[in-house]
Amino acid sequence: MEATMTMTMTLTMSLASLKPKPIRPKSPYLPQTLNSSRIFKSLSLPNPSVGVGAPTLVDQFDPTIPIERAVTPPSSWYTDPSFYAQELHSVFYRGWQAVIFELSGYTEQIKNAGDFFTGRLGNVEFVVCRDDNGKLQAFHNVCRHHASILAYGSGRKSCFVCPYHGWTYGLDGALRKATRITGIQNFNKHEFGLTPVKVATWGPFVLANMEPEVDSDVEIVESKWLGTSSDILSKNGVDSSLTFVCRREYMIECNWKVFCDNYLDGGYHVPYAHKDLASGLNLNGYSTTVYEKVSIQMCEGGSTEKKDDHDRLGSKALYAFIYPNFMINRYGPWMDTNLVIPLGPRKCQVIFDYFLEASVKDDSDYIERSLNESEKVQMEDIVLCEGVQRGLESPAYNIGRYAPTVENAMYHFHRLLHESLRE
Repeated sequence: MEATMTMTMTLTMSLASLKPKPIRPKSPYLPQTLNSSRIFKSLSLPNPSVGVGAPTLVDQFDPTIPIERAVTPPSSWYTDPSFYAQELHSVFYRGWQAVIFELSGYTEQIKNAGDFFTGRLGNVEFVVCRDDNGKLQAFHNVCRHHASILAYGSGRKSCFVCPYHGWTYGLDGALRKATRITGIQNFNKHEFGLTPVKVATWGPFVLANMEPEVDSDVEIVESKWLGTSSDILSKNGVDSSLTFVCRREYMIECNWKVFCDNYLDGGYHVPYAHKDLASGLNLNGYSTTVYEKVSIQMCEGGSTEKKDDHDRLGSKALYAFIYPNFMINRYGPWMDTNLVIPLGPRKCQVIFDYFLEASVKDDSDYIERSLNESEKVQMEDIVLCEGVQRGLESPAYNIGRYAPTVENAMYHFHRLLHESLRE
């Protein structure tokens, strides 16, 4: 009996010794004399340890099958927490992203030295500002001392002072003052500036890229973000000449991709879910063109003549989707943008910003009527999206099919997602 117990204890101890010890993550605050790329990745963009689940789920969609024979991604793409974690790392922490947080987040908001706004994408807190020399800057919005969030909201500052212990940073990210550090050793304040985020602009939009080694040259950013669609957007009135009107935000109980899919169905749902909107559009003339990472849907208005009361939709509507989560809608005298922010496997926030041509920017009755019409469409879409999410979580559903003549923009979106997740 005693020998048996001894053997059991020995075996238990042996097995225990084989268990991998938890790896303590590298400090994000190592001196920058070390490999900066490695430091950056340990700071805010770790590849999530999601086990084997996420890669397996990715391969349940085959992007090589033509749309006529293809099936949609499985419902697990919209419900599985490990898949969502992988999306943050592979989709949102890579490439150029529109960042339109806090008030408006457009170039107009940060045109003067000292202007700033803050935002968050996944676990990444960031701040965008205009420094004393007029240069556009962006940083991780995290104090290098003890990780406090540094700035909140938007406005104007001459420097960033940490609300926790008073460490102070210039608008260029340099550490200006570290309080009460008498006696500290092996410390060089030049190595403890804010960690930068790449930032750029296109037209009225501010863009950020969480990758440390990317080129922020305007032409390169335009090519990466819009590809060959940039001229088409510019020629169709997507520019900086419009006046910002207002912002509306919606919290929706659905995966962020559900909202994108709804946007990308080629107007398929419009005559069934948006009857008032459908009456102002010629859906028989609906067209979709796919570019590198952009799809553009276009549709003629119900009337090609401009009405005396400023028809909201005008003679032509353009709906541009910029991968992975940004939409630009240009119709009549209006432009609105939609940014879909993932907040979890079954929750997202959608931010609508509205812009208007100068000719009608003072017509308050027209603006109110137009915004009410838009609000009705958004409420109808929220009902649809939340219903789809509930259906995706049902055991009765796994995969669906595409309507080949109208849903090619959605198919394109899913293929781009697969490519990002496999990189």
